[in-house]
Amino acid sequence: MAEIKILSEAELREAVTLDRDAVSCVEDCFRALATESIIMPPIMSLDIAEQNGEVDVKTAYVPGFDSFAIKMSLGFFDNPKLGLPSLNGLMVLFNAKTGQVEALLLDNGYLTDLRTAAAGAVAAKWLAREDARRVGVVGAGVQARLQVKALALVRDLAEVRVWARDAEKAANYAAEMTEDLQIPVSVSASIEAAAAESDILVTTTPSKSPLVFASALHSGLHITAMGSDAEYKNELDPPVLADCDLYACDRRSQCEILGELHHALAAGAVSAETVVPELGEIIAGRVPGRSGPDDVTVCDLTGAGVQDTAIATLAFQRSQDKGAGTVFTS
Repeated sequence: MAEIKILSEAELREAVTLDRDAVSCVEDCFRALATESIIMPPIMSLDIAEQNGEVDVKTAYVPGFDSFAIKMSLGFFDNPKLGLPSLNGLMVLFNAKTGQVEALLLDNGYLTDLRTAAAGAVAAKWLAREDARRVGVVGAGVQARLQVKALALVRDLAEVRVWARDAEKAANYAAEMTEDLQIPVSVSASIEAAAAESDILVTTTPSKSPLVFASALHSGLHITAMGSDAEYKNELDPPVLADCDLYACDRRSQCEILGELHHALAAGAVSAETVVPELGEIIAGRVPGRSGPDDVTVCDLTGAGVQDTAIATLAFQRSQDKGAGTVFTS
């Protein structure tokens, strides 16, 4: 008989939080993606247009890890009208040697949120200016909150500006984040205004049309775009990728299909021959990152399966240490 640990969202929240260990965990997995023989198949996606929903299945095997995860992430974006969250999902953890199921992580998307925010912090750590202190945020949802909290782990933030389509949500965000971060958080009248006063701009929306245009770029700016995780999503106007000094992504082959790179290639703003470094290659020192304080840098994060195996493994280990979870015997 096999024993399977079942962990609830509450237990996972207790075990792992958005801290420096989580950021280091994701940073290490990006480095491994550039240096190890990781097996990471393309994302399996299911779009349910009539319900404004999508399902993504991601996984990766990392040599040396005792386990690997298969993650099912669901986004049904009309759910708030029903009083339900937009995102949910779960992860299944398997023993890397035997293939036996070790755990069901019923996180409802919590671990995905965590590793996505941690990836934003890693991108800023390696690409934003060392003295970057001002942040602009596009969007006012869960990731808009978590991305900034993660940035505070790698940069000494002084102020935040937020823009969202819904002015009430932007105002609520500003009030809540001012209290949480203990720094000034204000609402900007436009994305251009938020970008103009920021060293780091983070886009966190499921937008289907560009929100950030090349006119918003200025010396020293770093942009982390993490909303374009499906081929129909697009936050950056294609010329942004052509006009910046350095464009990097989490996985080129993936971003060519569903990231900001996908739209830039389709528009002819970037050619198929353009060298596009991956974040892990920069972390590993295989390719250069920011060359100076005046560079404009962009990082395109579509979410890699290796992040899911990394955060699931960390959560399971911490849960084991706490003796958390319910054991199910199959």
